[in-house]
Amino acid sequence: PTLRGFTSRTVADCMIFENKIYREWVVADTTAILQQLGLDVQAYAERIAKVAFDKGMVSLDIGENRHQIGQYPPEAEADMSLAANDLERHTLRWMHDVFNRKMLGQIAQVYAPTVQYHGPLMAELYGVASVIHQTLGLIGSLPDAAFTPQHICTTPCEEGGDKVAVRWILEGHHIGYGILNHLGAPTGKRVQIMGITHFHYKNGKIVDEWRVYDEASALVQVKLAQMADKPAAMLG
Repeated sequence: PTLRGFTSRTVADCMIFENKIYREWVVADTTAILQQLGLDVQAYAERIAKVAFDKGMVSLDIGENRHQIGQYPPEAEADMSLAANDLERHTLRWMHDVFNRKMLGQIAQVYAPTVQYHGPLMAELYGVASVIHQTLGLIGSLPDAAFTPQHICTTPCEEGGDKVAVRWILEGHHIGYGILNHLGAPTGKRVQIMGITHFHYKNGKIVDEWRVYDEASALVQVKLAQMADKPAAMLG
C-alpha cells in the first residue's frame, strides 16, 4: 500500500433489466491511477502480462484487425446500424471519417472553438487544437488501426443540448509514435483498445468531451506479445 490518494476517471456502459445490471463494460484510466500512486507503470504491465503468459495466453484481444498494412482503404461510409436518431448518425459519421479515414479536418467542423476536453492521464485541455492533438496522437501510435463503434446512446442534458455516449474499439499495430508514450518505440505488436467517449452537444457543436481509454492495457498487450516471441526465438 502506498497510502496515497488518487482520482480515477472511469466510465461504465451497463445493460439493465428490471433494475438489475446483467452486462457491463468498464473503462478505467489505470495508467493515471498508477502514476498518482507513484507506481511503476512498466513493472505493473510486466507483472500482469507474466500472469497471463504463465496461463498459456499469448493475446488478450479477440477478433481480426480490419485494417492490415497494404490492404484496401476503409469504407467510404460509416455503419449507421447502431444509430437511433439524427444526432447519433451524425456522430458515427464524423467519428468514422476522423478515426478510419483520417480526415482530421472534420474536428474543427463539429467541435465548438471553446470546447473543453477531459482525457486520459487526467488531461484537462481547451480548444479545437487540443482535441486534434490528442486524436492525432492516438492515431499516430496505431496508424493502421480500425475504429469500430459498439454502442451509442443519447440523453437530453439539463445544461441544454444533448449528451451522446459512444463505446468503441480501436485495433491495430503499434507501428508509430504518438501519445501512448508508455509503449515506447514502435514494436509492431497488435493492440486493441476499448474506449468510451461522452460528447456534450449544444447548438450543433461539441462543447465538452470526456474520453477514457487505458494505456496500461495496451502496454500489457505489447509485453505479452513480446513474451510470446521469446520461446520462438529460442527454438530458432
